[in-house]
Amino acid sequence: MYFTDRGIEELESRRGEEEVTLGWVAEQLRTFVDLNPDFEVPVERLATWLARLDDEDDDE
Repeated sequence: MYFTDRGIEELESRRGEEEVTLGWVAEQLRTFVDLNPDFEVPVERLATWLARLDDEDDDE
């Protein structure tokens, strides 16, 4: 496990059984970036990656 996986593991253990909408996730990401503007680029990259997971062009 990478050091950065700790937060992912905590998220999964604390909230892994919850069901949320992607709209809710997007709002939480906006709030996080508002509170932590230094993380804007990584959050935007993550959001873009998640948004494009099903794009067939990326599989080539």
